[in-house]
Amino acid sequence: MPKKTIAIADDHCLVREVMANYLTVQMEADVRQASSVEELETLIKAEGPFDIILLDLIMPGMMPGLDAIPRLLELNQQHPILLFSGSASAGVVYEALERGVSGYVEKSQSARSLVNAINFVLAGEVYLPMSVRLNAVRPSITDEKGLTPKEIEVLRCLTEGMMNKEIGQSLGVSEVTIKMHVRSICAKLNVKNRTQAAMIGSQFLLV
Repeated sequence: MPKKTIAIADDHCLVREVMANYLTVQMEADVRQASSVEELETLIKAEGPFDIILLDLIMPGMMPGLDAIPRLLELNQQHPILLFSGSASAGVVYEALERGVSGYVEKSQSARSLVNAINFVLAGEVYLPMSVRLNAVRPSITDEKGLTPKEIEVLRCLTEGMMNKEIGQSLGVSEVTIKMHVRSICAKLNVKNRTQAAMIGSQFLLV
């Protein structure tokens, strides 16, 4: 069985080399390294396509706009890209998903989690850490519907089937306050009840 080929692009040499050494041993993979998007493109042209690319979010050639992602996907014949970073907002992660990446790994996660994420993506799935899944909200729910951050929290609880008392305990506010939020959410979403609100919410929240 041929070895999996992995390209790691990160401008921090220590991070890049530690990851490469770990994946070479743990996955018995053939791992190549690049320190910038430009260097990665040269590497793909010379040795690719790779089975998967691990791409640092903050590095030369990446920002602003994540414009490099579609170009890299095309160059690498649409093989998956797994984004990783020390920190990234849910909005940035969602934009990256829209541009075609197959997942996101936080650098604070364990090395074992990185291997699991790679295998998950290679199996054709999209990988997101729990922290992003809990916090990622499509921009349109605030831009188009006008929900406040607190209302989004309440709506997320509604999509999970929680009752007002449970939501209040979870968010540290009174049940009466939650009832007011639910009424406001229903009005802004133009629905008649919490069930309909939850159905719409599930279309906007990454769960």
